[in-house]
Amino acid sequence: MFDDLSEIDAANVVRCARTLLRRPLLRADGPDGELLTLVYRHRAALQDLFARVLGYRLVVERRFARLYKSGPGGDDSRGVLGMSPRGYAYVALTMAVLTGIGRQTLLSRLVADIRAAAVEAGITVVDDVADRRALTAALRHLVSLGVLHETEGTVDVHAEALITIDTDLLGQLLTGPVAEASSPDRLVELAARPGPRGVEHAVRRKLVENPVVLYADLPPEQAEWLRRNQRKESALLETCFGLYTECRVEGVLAADPEDYLTDLYFPGTSTVARIALLALPELLSSEPRPDGRHPVVREELRSVCSRLVEDYPTAWSKQFTDDLDRLTDEVLELLRRMGLAVSTDGGRLLNAAAHRWLPSPDGDPEREVEPVVVVPEVPSWSLFDEETA
Repeated sequence: MFDDLSEIDAANVVRCARTLLRRPLLRADGPDGELLTLVYRHRAALQDLFARVLGYRLVVERRFARLYKSGPGGDDSRGVLGMSPRGYAYVALTMAVLTGIGRQTLLSRLVADIRAAAVEAGITVVDDVADRRALTAALRHLVSLGVLHETEGTVDVHAEALITIDTDLLGQLLTGPVAEASSPDRLVELAARPGPRGVEHAVRRKLVENPVVLYADLPPEQAEWLRRNQRKESALLETCFGLYTECRVEGVLAADPEDYLTDLYFPGTSTVARIALLALPELLSSEPRPDGRHPVVREELRSVCSRLVEDYPTAWSKQFTDDLDRLTDEVLELLRRMGLAVSTDGGRLLNAAAHRWLPSPDGDPEREVEPVVVVPEVPSWSLFDEETA
C-alpha cells in the first residue's frame, strides 16, 4: 500500500491515519489541528488507505478533514463519555434546528427552537435539572466539535449568549443516509452497513474500533473469515495504524502501544477503574462456561466493592464510596465499555480477555520478613578497623 511512498512519507501517512481514527472531525483550531496541513498534503494516499482497508470515506478541505466511519448499530457501549440518551436526542434536535437558523443566533432562541422541535417529534419536555443538564451537554458537545462558537457569553441554559454556527462543519456531521431512512431504527441500521468488501470490511472495522473482538460475538461467516486471516490482518493493522494484536482461542485483542487511539483507559487512575481492576481476581475465580466466560453476580461484585472500600477507606473518592450501589453499577459499566463484559438475559458475563489484566501484587506485606544481616566480628588482632573491614 505504501510502495510509492518514501519511508518518511509512509510514516506521516500512518501518523495522519491514526489521528483521523482518533478524531474523525479534524479542525485546524481543534485538538491535533497542527496535523491538518500534513493530512491535506497526503490526502490522496489517506483517502485510498481508508477506502481500501476499512471502506471509509474521507473528505479533506483546507479548514477541516472528515472521516466518515460506520455507525455502531445496536452497540451502545461506546460513545461520548457523560452523554446520556436524552443528551444524544438533543444533539440530533439541535442539528435539525441549526439547518435553518442562519449564521448567528441568541442562545435563548436556540433553546426555545430545540424544545419546540422536541415537542413536534413527540418527545416530552420537562424543564427540570436533568433535562437542562442533557441539553447543556448536547450544546457543549457541538461547541467541542467546532459547529457552535461562543461569540459572546457561554453555553448555559440559565444565561444569555450569542452563538455563531459553522454551517460548513454542520453539513459534515451526519454519516448516515438520512434521505434513505424511513425511521430512526432504519437510519441506525443503514449507518452500520458494512463496506464494499462486505465481511472483510465489517470485521476489520471491529478490530480497529473495539478493544476486544470475540469469535462468539461475530456472525459465523465473520468469525470464520477472521480465523483464516488472523496473521494477515495483524500485519495489516500494524502497518497501516500502528496497532498490535493478541490472538487467542476466544478472539483478538487490538492494542495501541502509545495509548493514543483509546478514549477509555484501563487500568486507570480513577476510583472506579482501580476497584474494577482489584475486583477481577474474585470475579474470575468462578468456573468458566464452555465459551470461556465467567458469570458475574451483581451482589457478589457489590460485596467485593464493599470490602475494598472498607480495607482502604482513604484510597477512594467519597462520591462513590458513599453509594455502593452506584459504585457497583459504574464498575460493571466500565467493564462493559471496555469490551470485557457483556449483558445477557441471565445477567453479566466476564470475557476471558479480562485475565490479561489480572493484577500481580509485589508481595504480601503481612508475610514479608525483614532479612537478618549477620555482621562478622572483627578480630582484635586485625590490621583494619571495623569500617574498612
